[in-house]
Amino acid sequence: MNRADAAWIGAGEAARRLGVSRATLYAYVSRGLIRSQPSPSSTRERTYAREDVERLRRRTEERRAPDKAASRALQWGMPILESSIALIDGQRLYYRGHDAAALAGSRSLEEVAALIWTGGFDLPPPLQSEARIADPDRSIPFTARAHALLAVAAARDPMAMDTRPAGVARTGFKILRLLTGAATAPDRSRGTAHAALARKWKLDSHGMEIVRAALVLCADHELNVSAFTARCVASAGSHPYAVVSAGLAALEGPRHGGAAARVESMLASLRRSAPLRQALAARLRRGDPIDGFGHPLYRDGDPRAAVLLALLNSRDPRSTESRFIADFARAATGATGDHPNLDFALAAIGRVLALPAGSPLAIFAIGRSVGWIGHAIEQYATGQLIRPRAKYVGAAPAAE
Repeated sequence: MNRADAAWIGAGEAARRLGVSRATLYAYVSRGLIRSQPSPSSTRERTYAREDVERLRRRTEERRAPDKAASRALQWGMPILESSIALIDGQRLYYRGHDAAALAGSRSLEEVAALIWTGGFDLPPPLQSEARIADPDRSIPFTARAHALLAVAAARDPMAMDTRPAGVARTGFKILRLLTGAATAPDRSRGTAHAALARKWKLDSHGMEIVRAALVLCADHELNVSAFTARCVASAGSHPYAVVSAGLAALEGPRHGGAAARVESMLASLRRSAPLRQALAARLRRGDPIDGFGHPLYRDGDPRAAVLLALLNSRDPRSTESRFIADFARAATGATGDHPNLDFALAAIGRVLALPAGSPLAIFAIGRSVGWIGHAIEQYATGQLIRPRAKYVGAAPAAE
């Protein structure tokens, strides 16, 4: 059975996994809890989405054993907060019902921000000129410059604590310009983020379009660790500048957005290796990972990476770097069975477009700030503090 077939299972197996009769299985289908489609091998039989069956099975188990559910919920488990921003269906990513890949084909990050923050694509009037914030030391990393700019801007913004949806959206556009300025220079961040970055990095029109698409595809990805961190900070009533600074602190970790730096290092070390397949095999034998491949939320590959790698290849498929990236992706997928993810695609953009070191994280952070602000708007509206309980596993209290 190949991977595509494994996504759909027969009625007998579905009922067995759920521990129910076929009649109950059919009732789940009629209620929209499980997707069903005709079997490719029989016109009289139907198959059932394995993903839906497993989700329903986990939900039933969690009702019966809530302690286990609590410990698993924070590790790729059931959603723990409601959100109407991003939908991941196992194959594609949607922002408020719009296919993110389609948005990446034509929309700017600012338009996607308007969609996520307000529900439409209409942009606000241009921001009025503000007092110039001193440019932090350009020798320090992007994230440190961004934190510094956010802190100063928050202290100077009299409307920083306006947490009404329209107020947060207005602040969000200020923050988007601040983060773009951290990657370029505060006085060069005018216009769209992708245009400002293209000017800074001296990109041609095709390179600029690749950066635009990358920013859009980074905008949100449901409740990842940085989005959850942002929501926690927003739930405390902190202003949007603090929300974004907290999200940025989580993003730069090597298990999240900082993973692109590991991919950059891996690509640099293997760039001179030949033949490539043997070099990857040796890496695996040493127990070293092939970073930037596989994603637990996408069965057949990260659609964001697929879009960006296709754009890179169309730019100049005969260039040395483009051929290296394509060869590497094929070899790594052949060795592991996993497909490239967003971290690999961002690092590949950095290599093919000859961007400065650390640029993949800057692209990721500028794009993802849109999602953090969107989650803040949702969280402010609830008026609730996020406060999980801990399951105590330490020593029992001493007897008096």
